[in-house]
Amino acid sequence: MSAAIRVPSARCKQPGGSQPAANLQPIIFSRVERHARIHTGDRPYQCDECGRKFNREGNLTVHKRIHSGEKPYQCEECGKKFSIVGNLSVHKRIHTGEKPFECDVCGKQFNRESNLTVHKRMHSGEKPFECDECEKKFSLKQVLIAHKRTHTGERPYECDVCAMKFSQGAHLAEHKRRIHTGEKPYVCKVCGKKFRQQSALRKHESIHKGQ
Repeated sequence: MSAAIRVPSARCKQPGGSQPAANLQPIIFSRVERHARIHTGDRPYQCDECGRKFNREGNLTVHKRIHSGEKPYQCEECGKKFSIVGNLSVHKRIHTGEKPFECDVCGKQFNRESNLTVHKRMHSGEKPFECDECEKKFSLKQVLIAHKRTHTGERPYECDVCAMKFSQGAHLAEHKRRIHTGEKPYVCKVCGKKFRQQSALRKHESIHKGQ
């Protein structure tokens, strides 16, 4: 049996006693009506660009910024702009170093709750993303997307020097370092030797561990 929604009677204190504040009633009923849409699924606010519907006018306003490109919230530290104030709040943690989300297993801290959620899968072994072709499972959605390209043969990353294509952005970056730029971004912390590939650095580091 569904519980009835109770609407509190709004009263304001006036000299000479407490009188019903009739002018507040429309506000209260508006909030109840807005909440009820969660249960009814009613979405009366529709985007005139793409037709997507929303249950709150404020959500439609934020959505429309995707089409307009409007970014009204700006970081006073670096000038970067955002369409959602919540994204600005998260971004500011880059400058402050704030990491309010802590892993209760190992104590590692994160500036985003979503990053903590992903990190915890290292401890739990959870792999919620499954390939519908081979049933292989992954802890990250991005890794599943990259994996699926082994089945489709898709190679969306193209080298702007030689036009060679790759299934993953990391493979393209590695190709450009190895063939075109000669960049060696992986540095040994013990002796300072540099490498183009992270795997080569790991192999080299084993030399120091054996010393």
